[in-house]
Amino acid sequence: MYWQDTTEDKHFVVPDSVVDVRFRINCPTLPVDHAWALRDAICHHLPWFADAAFAGLHIIHGADSGNGWERPDSPDALLYLSRRTRLALRLPKERVEDAMALIGKNLDVAGSPMEIGKAAIRPLSATTTLYSRHVISKPGWNEDTFIEWAVGELRRMDIDFKKILAGKESALQTPQGVLDTRSLMVGNLSFKDAVELQQYGLGPERTLGCGLFIPQKSV
Repeated sequence: MYWQDTTEDKHFVVPDSVVDVRFRINCPTLPVDHAWALRDAICHHLPWFADAAFAGLHIIHGADSGNGWERPDSPDALLYLSRRTRLALRLPKERVEDAMALIGKNLDVAGSPMEIGKAAIRPLSATTTLYSRHVISKPGWNEDTFIEWAVGELRRMDIDFKKILAGKESALQTPQGVLDTRSLMVGNLSFKDAVELQQYGLGPERTLGCGLFIPQKSV
């Protein structure tokens, strides 16, 4: 494979209009498929969260492997979380202070208790390659159809990219039914376009962890 990254303006300043707020948590375990339950628990304390513009929830993924442990595939299986694990919300700047109401709260996430601790604010990343673990797909879409849709959406957003790659299929359970998703990598972005893609996301259900992009560190 030939892979050549673009040269970026080192003086680019990441805007703070949308940021990630990362909360310390005390939560030994979570179900693998916890997106709906976690959003529901958050909305109990932040009723505005589900409908806030630019708001999103980073699903707690845990490690893929380590010390012989591999992340389970069954949605009902448990993730075992380390003390370094954080609850991260992507929020518009004007909602950051409101989100601090979570600090000190105890959430019930499908039977798993989660105590919320102090928060730190992290700006979005100036990078050239982004990755989303879950982007909403549609039943019956194959990889080519999904890529065609993603390319069309990115072009509609005026996002300039040179590489795009679909990955793992997965499903998220909700009371309304199953949401089909695929992972997606988008590469050779300018810093400006990368930040905009992180701000706006791709597709629906951002507060269920879908369509949110993070830096892809291993490409």
